[in-house]
Amino acid sequence: MKYYLIAGEASGDLHGANLLKALKKHDGAPQFKAWGGDLMAAQGASLVKHYRELAFMGFAEVILNLRTILGNIKFCKQDILAFQPDVLILIDYPGFNMRIAEFAKKQGIRVIYYISPQIWAWKKNRVFKLKRDVDRMLTILPFEKDFYKQYDMDVDFVGHPLLDAIPE
Repeated sequence: MKYYLIAGEASGDLHGANLLKALKKHDGAPQFKAWGGDLMAAQGASLVKHYRELAFMGFAEVILNLRTILGNIKFCKQDILAFQPDVLILIDYPGFNMRIAEFAKKQGIRVIYYISPQIWAWKKNRVFKLKRDVDRMLTILPFEKDFYKQYDMDVDFVGHPLLDAIPE
């Protein structure tokens, strides 16, 4: 299968790398293309953009880099179309990823969101956008499954990835 993954932060790179490792066990010949970091690249992803090129924090920094951000969104859409993935996996990074989810869904690409945006804490109305644009949610907090189920979404609680990194 062809997987296109987007992680825009260091934590997403870590979780994405662990996800790639798991996918390789279940898919004999996966092809990975990703926006991520060194950890995802080490797991075999062909890196499109490093998350360090994507990190803009705060209102002023976003405004100052708006042209770059919009250019990244446009480039990402073009790259997805050129790669033609079987599935798009979005990892956290909601400001960017929710826009890409909408685009991918319109192209008929299966969309999976791993590490859900914390819409239950703020901007709860975005659940309807997620329901429209995401085929399956993979949540890391137990209560998130119930939250999305009440909106009749396909959702699985997969556990918190950091718990796998802590020795018992």
